Amino acid sequence: MPENALPVTQIAQLLGVSETELRALMNQRDASHGDATLVGLTVAEAARRIGIGRTKLYEYVSSGQISSVKIGRLRRIPAEALNDFLARRPDSADYTTAA
Repeated sequence: MPENALPVTQIAQLLGVSETELRALMNQRDASHGDATLVGLTVAEAARRIGIGRTKLYEYVSSGQISSVKIGRLRRIPAEALNDFLARRPDSADYTTAA
């Protein structure tokens, strides 16, 4: 634990919630498949978010169908680029209908 980190009990007290509730929220977050607030996603995160493999996502990036940026040696996919890509798909007219 970092030197300046607060124990969960103190954080719960500062937030005005029970430690049990805070731990439950922390477990939910840990169980999720990533942070939905991230703007620049790794290729693996972006692929998982739209339900495809990394290799296929790299194909879309290489072809320019999904935009990406290089930050140093890192490749990041803007979350907005995924939404744009899905909106452009010919079969994306109705997201509410199940196949």
